[in-house]
Amino acid sequence: MSKQQRWNELADVKDELASRDWFPGTSGNVSIKVSDSPLAFYVSASGKDKTKRTSEDFLLVDQFGEPVEETHLKASAETGIHCEVYRLTEAGCCLHVHTVDNNLISELYGDAGEITFQGQELIKAFGIWEEEGRITVPIVENYADLSKLSEAVGTVIKQDTKAVLIRNHGITVWGRNAFEAKKHLEAFEFLFSYHIKLQTLNVLNKNQSFGGVKNGTTTIS
Repeated sequence: MSKQQRWNELADVKDELASRDWFPGTSGNVSIKVSDSPLAFYVSASGKDKTKRTSEDFLLVDQFGEPVEETHLKASAETGIHCEVYRLTEAGCCLHVHTVDNNLISELYGDAGEITFQGQELIKAFGIWEEEGRITVPIVENYADLSKLSEAVGTVIKQDTKAVLIRNHGITVWGRNAFEAKKHLEAFEFLFSYHIKLQTLNVLNKNQSFGGVKNGTTTIS
């Protein structure tokens, strides 16, 4: 696939997420891999209104997040997180959004360091088909030092990790391509919203559904 096709693919995803109000106040960033060796990927330019589509939405950067072509654009301040994702996974696309739901979840379970969802239908979006399948999202602190934040994200990524929550900040999620990354993001946002609504309505018993923290893991079923 050509660089222009990658650009268009990323722009399409960006437009769709923007239509859902998932980039408030120019927040969030997206990227898509263009080549593996050497690593190069398009990433959001800093400070852009993501509800608009322009020719300056993205710039091409290398494995260190540095521009590989002459440009006046500045890469998103959180490009280092994308670098870690591409370094540690087989990702082809990485998405970072700020929503009320993912911020609430990250604050509710930040002390536990992770949240695990189990036995819910949307877990199938991650290729988990077992009846009591489960998926865990690690949560890291929102360090002001972005190098430290990127390092913290990298330390919690394991083979089966699909996303990382940053406390009171947002979620970074990835997939093999833009379609899969968006699918994973939609599934996580559904799970977050579903759980928050259950809490609000007090549908589940407190000890079994909300406060059950065992060995640092909060399991939501």
